[in-house]
This record gives sequence, structure tokens and C-alpha cells, in this order.
Amino acid sequence: MERMDKFNYYLDIAETVLERGTCLRRNFGAIIVRHDSIISTGYSGAPRGRKNCCDLGYCRREKLGIPRGERYELCRSVHAEANAIIAAERSQMIGATLYLVGRDMKTGELVENASSCAMCKRLIINAGIERVVIRNTPTEYTITLVSDWVKNDDSLDDSVKGY
Repeated sequence: MERMDKFNYYLDIAETVLERGTCLRRNFGAIIVRHDSIISTGYSGAPRGRKNCCDLGYCRREKLGIPRGERYELCRSVHAEANAIIAAERSQMIGATLYLVGRDMKTGELVENASSCAMCKRLIINAGIERVVIRNTPTEYTITLVSDWVKNDDSLDDSVKGY
């Protein structure tokens, strides 16, 4: 029997976490891992106490025809990465890995070319997270060093898209 590699092991856990998501468009699950211990988890959903899109029965951005990666200020949800970071102590995140998986809620397929949005990238950088692993297919993934986001500062580039 061949053992699953650790990247896919943690990505599978992040994929389970996304099942708690409440977005009608795309749900993401994130987990932060350091020294083979899960520090925190997060999924896409409205702030505590506010109604979720699944409760309202519609996605505001979708209703307005807003393309992927634009106008997140109109979204009800807090992104999975942000929720995972909020739930963790910074001292535990320094040098950690964030695993991220997204699913399109209409097709049930994994989100193609998934990436953290510009705001989540800033949060990940400030949290001290070392790398981000994003699932592309059920067994393939992309590893990004957060230091590359710092070196290749794209924060002023309007063409950068996330989710």
C-alpha cells in the first residue's frame, strides 16, 4: 500500500473544511499547519451573527454580475484564509503552511487556477506564514513561497485576481 503524501493529506482535510462554507458561488477551506500540527481551520462564510448567502438564497456579487476576483467589498463572506488566520495565534503561524482548496458550488468541481486574493495575501504575509499549498486536482497542487509575494509585490497591479 502506498501512503498518501502529506500535502494531499492536509489538502483533503482543507477540502473537508470547505463543506462548512456558506457561499453559493465558491466555497473554500483553509487549514494552517506547523510542525505537522493543525493550528487552525477556516472556511468561506459571513461574519458571526450575520446571515449567510445560503440563508438568504442568493449571492449578491453573482446577482450583480461581478466577475471572479473583483469587488470583494460587496461579498458577505470572510474568506477561508482570513478565517483561519483570525482563529490562530501569530506565534504559531510563523513558518507555517496554509493549505487551500476551493469548490465551485454550481458544478461541484475544484476551482481552477485558485489563488488567494490581494487582501488575503496581505494577511498571510503579516501572519508569518511561509508557504501556501493550493489544490489543482484531486492529487495535484501548487506550492507558493510567501516570500515570492513579498519580492514580487503586485499590490498595485489591478489585474491580479483571486478566488
